[in-house]
Amino acid sequence: MEILALITYSFLLLRFGITLINFLSRPLLPVKQQTSYSDKVSILVPARNEAATLPLLLASIDKQMHSNYELLILNDFSTDSTADIVSAYAAVNDRCRLLTGEELPEGWLGKNWACHQLASRASGQYLLFIDADVQLQPDFIASALYQMKSKNLALLSVFNDQIMHSLGEKLVVPLMHYLLLTLLPLRLVYGTKDARVAAASGQCMLFDAAQYQTYLFHQEQRDEVAEDIQIMCSVKSKGLKGNALLANGLIRCRMYQSYTESIAGFSKNLIAGFNKSALLCTLVIFLCTASFGAFLYPLSFVEVLSQTGKQLFFLSVIVYSIGIRIMVSVLSNQPIVANVVLHPLQMLSFFILLCTALYKHLTNTNRWKGRVVLTR
Repeated sequence: MEILALITYSFLLLRFGITLINFLSRPLLPVKQQTSYSDKVSILVPARNEAATLPLLLASIDKQMHSNYELLILNDFSTDSTADIVSAYAAVNDRCRLLTGEELPEGWLGKNWACHQLASRASGQYLLFIDADVQLQPDFIASALYQMKSKNLALLSVFNDQIMHSLGEKLVVPLMHYLLLTLLPLRLVYGTKDARVAAASGQCMLFDAAQYQTYLFHQEQRDEVAEDIQIMCSVKSKGLKGNALLANGLIRCRMYQSYTESIAGFSKNLIAGFNKSALLCTLVIFLCTASFGAFLYPLSFVEVLSQTGKQLFFLSVIVYSIGIRIMVSVLSNQPIVANVVLHPLQMLSFFILLCTALYKHLTNTNRWKGRVVLTR
């Protein structure tokens, strides 16, 4: 028990240090309210039963300062009114085209296949893949283009700010940024050439079109659940430059509507995000959740401390835990008080999320939007 407590406490210290590095380095997408770029951007949106979210996306695209774009939306066998909504919009906006998805080939995952089809029909100098549930601020494309050009990037991925309304969402959705910003100094994605140092969000990926068409990244990662991370690894392994940044208020989305939907959504690719290692995923999440309760362990090494020493030890655990939540909340534009107050319940949700992911992984029952998702 004492060794376990020392390990979890050390891991808490490590994650506090990484979070502090991210907090001080502020890996945010810089806001550019003016742009002189005239490059054509292809906005590419895979859509499968997205009738509820598309109107908000379309309205936000209409407000973009960068006016040279085309909008391609692929209807991926939707059973709701997705196609009707896009058709009506395209009828009054000649920059928009509705594409009809083709049957999913063997060996492909649905979203990867949809993105590949979209890219094959795009004509822009830059390819912006976004999910149908995102909303863009007017200066998002201008800001993203500036980052691409100033850093000479082949790929820029942006982690969206998350919209959360229900208590269930607030117990699960913040865990994405919590994992990311406590385990990886995000500046290293661009700052090091090591392809293993990679992070990306498939919700928003902007490519240099020439580089994309050369390597066909979605085809290359056709069967990967965490294709976003693997694509960033691939970009860097080819000697190209990639960067991953936080949204800084420029792009946001509401991923899920409830607790059960959030658990189902995140569990589908949780293990894949740890290089498909169920053991590594379990170890990291166990240490993340256990470190919060390190001060509860009956440690003999604490007993040899003075009363003041004991108090300082227990206080340090609380300070590090709360400090992490505050810094992550600030960077991700999430409510600080809610994340601090709900932290114990979020850690419990982390455990439930892990158990759900492990069950799906071991039983090959991982499904999303009616399709099988293999994580092995």
